[in-house]
Amino acid sequence: MLSPHEMATLMLIKDTSDETELDRADLDALLEHQFVSLERLDSGRQHPCITARGGALLNAIARIR
Repeated sequence: MLSPHEMATLMLIKDTSDETELDRADLDALLEHQFVSLERLDSGRQHPCITARGGALLNAIARIR
């Protein structure tokens, strides 16, 4: 089960490219559950991306609202 903070982090990853607002513990939990993956950019930095599993979770949440 994800915490409200982890769910909010998942939504932030989907809606923004600014990762400065992301809490590392929340990101680690999302990585562990395979809701996000880290994509290596040309600059060498890593950027979190929603996986198919993460997208399915967000879609399910959207249907509930």
